[in-house]
Amino acid sequence: MKEKLIQRYTAAERANHWVVAGCFLLLAISGLGFFFPAFFWLTDLFGTPQLARILHPFVGVVMVLAFVRQFFRYWRHNLIDKEDVVWMKSLREVLKGNEAGDTGRYNAGQKGMFWLMTGCLVLLLCSGVIAWRPYFAIHFPIPVIRLALLVHSASAVALIVGIIVHVYAALWIKGTIRAMVEGVVSHAWARKHHPRWYRDVIGKR
Repeated sequence: MKEKLIQRYTAAERANHWVVAGCFLLLAISGLGFFFPAFFWLTDLFGTPQLARILHPFVGVVMVLAFVRQFFRYWRHNLIDKEDVVWMKSLREVLKGNEAGDTGRYNAGQKGMFWLMTGCLVLLLCSGVIAWRPYFAIHFPIPVIRLALLVHSASAVALIVGIIVHVYAALWIKGTIRAMVEGVVSHAWARKHHPRWYRDVIGKR
């Protein structure tokens, strides 16, 4: 008997997600190479360190633009509600694999990641523009550029840590990767992890 599935993401949504993910990977590799001397060899993956420096901000702009599309599509689903408080209070049980609360399309952890990424990208964009040579940095004094680089680095580290947790959670919860690769999830997965969203989807049918 063929498994009954529910569409969670369209092809366009998945493509947009992987564009953001691909840009993030390129930015993390080049950024780590710039920030830590021990990782400077990573810049050779772009051909030369000079080419990595040139491409880094342009890839950053592509990532921000791709995420802006995600933001306007998903921000309503990521507003915090009372069920998220229940989820957070039951975090120990959640880590054991026991879902808590009447979770909608996204749980509190996913919402936290969404807003972390939003905040970090805003800071990365603003600070990156200030430090972007030769186009914009010439319009700012050295102390402002140094502060921008500090904000840029701190935001990047916070985002990298957040993405690592995000990837780990996606691998840990069986069926989650399938949603972003194939765009579908099973009825059992939806009922267990996102019961309110499941009822909404079934109700619309």
